[in-house]
Amino acid sequence: MPMYDYNCLDCGKESLVVLTLKQHESTKVTCPKCGSTKMQQLFSPFVAHTTKKS
Repeated sequence: MPMYDYNCLDCGKESLVVLTLKQHESTKVTCPKCGSTKMQQLFSPFVAHTTKKS
């Protein structure tokens, strides 16, 4: 499942949120610290992890 980095615009806490693609498109993310929905997605590089050796 994809993980997204968000920053709360009210309290400043940065959070890692696990959402399906459907949830990411339709759900307002809530800050786990203060409960605010004023969240800004942060864009960061990703790492693909596989179980097979290349």
